[in-house]
Amino acid sequence: MHFHLLLNPALVLGTIIVYFVAKFVVHLISSHRALRHVPGPRPSSFLWGDEWLLYHSTPGVHYLRWHRQYGKVLRFTGALGHQVLSITDPKAIKYILGEAIFDFPKPKGVRAWFKATLGEGILWVEGKDAHERQRRVLAPALSQSSVRNLVPIFYETSAKVASQWTKLIDDSHSDEAEIEVTRWAGRFALDTVGRAAFSYDFDCLSGVPHALAESLDGLTNNENKLSSFYMRALFWFFPSILSIGEKGEMIRKSKLELGIIASDVWRDAQVAGDVDGKDLMSIMLRAEANSTHKMSETELVAQMRTTISAAYETVSAIIAWTLYELALDLRLQSELREEVTAALGDPSYDDLNSNLPLLDATVREVLRLHPPILENHHEARETICVPLSEPIAGTTDTHLVIPKGTILEIPVNVVQTDPNVWGPDAEIFRPERWLERKKRGIRHEREILAFSEGPRSCIGKAFALCEVKALTITLLRHFDFSCPYEIEAFQSFVVRPRIKGQGPSSLPLIVRKI
Repeated sequence: MHFHLLLNPALVLGTIIVYFVAKFVVHLISSHRALRHVPGPRPSSFLWGDEWLLYHSTPGVHYLRWHRQYGKVLRFTGALGHQVLSITDPKAIKYILGEAIFDFPKPKGVRAWFKATLGEGILWVEGKDAHERQRRVLAPALSQSSVRNLVPIFYETSAKVASQWTKLIDDSHSDEAEIEVTRWAGRFALDTVGRAAFSYDFDCLSGVPHALAESLDGLTNNENKLSSFYMRALFWFFPSILSIGEKGEMIRKSKLELGIIASDVWRDAQVAGDVDGKDLMSIMLRAEANSTHKMSETELVAQMRTTISAAYETVSAIIAWTLYELALDLRLQSELREEVTAALGDPSYDDLNSNLPLLDATVREVLRLHPPILENHHEARETICVPLSEPIAGTTDTHLVIPKGTILEIPVNVVQTDPNVWGPDAEIFRPERWLERKKRGIRHEREILAFSEGPRSCIGKAFALCEVKALTITLLRHFDFSCPYEIEAFQSFVVRPRIKGQGPSSLPLIVRKI
């Protein structure tokens, strides 16, 4: 009797496992057949495909090599043999990110990651109606007109960074000190989004350990462990892997920490009841009171988690790479300092975008060569035909049929270093190219994909660019910097700098008071 009671659940479990394995194998076989005409590299590992190669190499280097060899559309192999399409064809990109964006949702594994870390916010949600509903709530607070009013806050938090750096130099009893820039970049980003979006001071710039900052650092800033590789390789088709082991515990801890802070901020805002303000919190309060666009507290907290995390990850990476490039090029650093010092007072929103051409060119060049998000991932919701600007290599096909469930990616670094667009020096950091292009009236449709494009492009672009520029101006007016270490890029959630051969992000600069 007991044997049969145990046997039946075992049979049920075995049947379920066999079903999913069979379904996975059928999908592999059908996708191999459907994409066999698409060229690409032979997998470097039978078990892991090219995932091990990609994970343990300089971010994006193999995408550059593969696309030079196989053209604008290629396929490579992921873990357990699943096929991934890599696409840099401009017509296909415009179609995928534009008119057909809702036919190409985020892959299930990516959505599982966002749900596990942030909740069901705008980065997780799919479907045109659901996405537009959430975007309507968030977009007004991050629009250009709203960011215009937030610029003074960007300068205030920038001044806090400068004050702390001055203190560190004074404490060294010298006119210079070695300062770990990535740490301060992350804390600046958190304090800025806290004050500007939620009228809330996270107090990350006091120089002491901070629970939220440490939690976010621990989650995405130390990706050299085997457990991180296994999770990255397998979560595309086994999203449940995000909930197990040490990494799963870190994900839960980060989500909890963000959730506690977001809930506290939301409750304080409800008590204050400021529905007339222009920041994100006031707009969310108005939406919460509006029966048409009403969101639950769970959704609101998810949006706040998403805003905080996105601001921390991308902005901190952009700041670090900006200061790194300036530390390498002392001529550029000097010329840029002259430009920002000549501007009287704190440049306004219009000045940041129109009247500081070298600053704008420098930040654009950082985004071009150091995009925070290396790959723009999608999945075919149904079998779909995508137009191409030129035939697939070795064929006459100017359309690509992508089978349902196929994961595809747009490697941003390949698009943004295309020598046909940027010239033979496309892989060299040279901000002057933007001034030259403007003088000649050159503008391509997809100059920068770092914030994506189309209906699902990043709504925080104007916010991010202005705060990066405000901090750069402030630091250049007070300090000069140089880099005594060999720095390499590594990929965690975003692409970060680190001392070559080390684990977590690190960018120690020699900072000297002017």
